Amino acid sequence: MPRAKAEASSALDYIPDTRNLEVLREAAEKCQGCDLYSKATQTVFGEGRKSAEVLFVGEQPGDQEDRSGKPFVGPAGRLLDECMTEAGIDRSKAYVTNAVKHFKWEPRGKLRLHKKPNSLEIGACRPWLEAEIRAVSPKLIVCLGATAAQSLLGSAFRVTQQRGVVIEPAGLPPIVATVHPSSILRAQDEASRAREKKQFIDDLKGVAKLIGRDKKSA
Repeated sequence: MPRAKAEASSALDYIPDTRNLEVLREAAEKCQGCDLYSKATQTVFGEGRKSAEVLFVGEQPGDQEDRSGKPFVGPAGRLLDECMTEAGIDRSKAYVTNAVKHFKWEPRGKLRLHKKPNSLEIGACRPWLEAEIRAVSPKLIVCLGATAAQSLLGSAFRVTQQRGVVIEPAGLPPIVATVHPSSILRAQDEASRAREKKQFIDDLKGVAKLIGRDKKSA
């Protein structure tokens, strides 16, 4: 049983001792390990193949994800799907999730605008991400954006400096970091978007090669 809300400090208070993703997903629906649950519509857990070779981690669900309960179904998710396809990665064979499972937002008129989660919220939710990694046991983790990368590699990690570099942290599968697809959508003009999209696809092609290399060496 979870401890009383006043005593809860992280998702650890709600995570069952299991590697069954369905059981973890059901338990995550009740998580109140930080205050973000109070404004979110629902928990947005990861989804995908249970034994996926590659696990993608983003920052947090957005407005459409919060409403649907599914990760990466909004504009950034559609761009991710498109770029994965161009890179030769089948999303149906991957697992996609976020470092934070509840949508953090602030009102702007009738809109709900994304607000970046802070280090306490990221840390509180990290046990869910660790549980997903244990359950899926991927060969490679791809961090999309700084928040996802820093949630697993520490606050000193910089995507701008180590983009595409394979990191092998203790206790985790190898990790590669790249940008979040939402950053491509925020590019200043069409030429910038096209350039950044191409670089992102190149990063994903590198991921596809790493997975293929593992298959050949197996």
